[in-house]
Amino acid sequence: MSEHNIDQRKAYVANVVEKMNNAASVVLVDYRGINVEQDTAMRKALREAGVEYRVIKNSALSRAFEQTGNNGYDEYFFGPTAAAFGPKDDPIAPCRILTEYSGKTPMKVKCGVVEGKKFDENGVKSLAAIPEKPVLLAQLLGLLTSPMRSLAIAVSEVAKQKA
Repeated sequence: MSEHNIDQRKAYVANVVEKMNNAASVVLVDYRGINVEQDTAMRKALREAGVEYRVIKNSALSRAFEQTGNNGYDEYFFGPTAAAFGPKDDPIAPCRILTEYSGKTPMKVKCGVVEGKKFDENGVKSLAAIPEKPVLLAQLLGLLTSPMRSLAIAVSEVAKQKA
């Protein structure tokens, strides 16, 4: 093997390591069976959510995972593998989008790393069920204002009765 090829491989792995270091999450999928139309729609949804999606060689993924301190993933580096790198402001986005597409295509979620924690296929699917940040904030706001609203109504009723 020539030194040029070795340098190219090292650069390829370094690129994957950089993507992992700049991402809040990484989700791996086996994309077999997904047709061009489905793949195009999925990639568009990922792009719109700020998620970078790439087909990556398993050997490079294995080395990149090792170099970023993510050990114990060797069982997932087989068959065709694509990785989705989640943005810092929405680490759950790749989980949500890839789970949705794995439900309606033959594609299969393998595993994920979200904010440094390892998740198997079921873990990624559980994370996907978490609502998006604006929805969560609205729900939280609703929970916080509900007791105050009830108190205001009760005080208003008492005031009406006394008047």
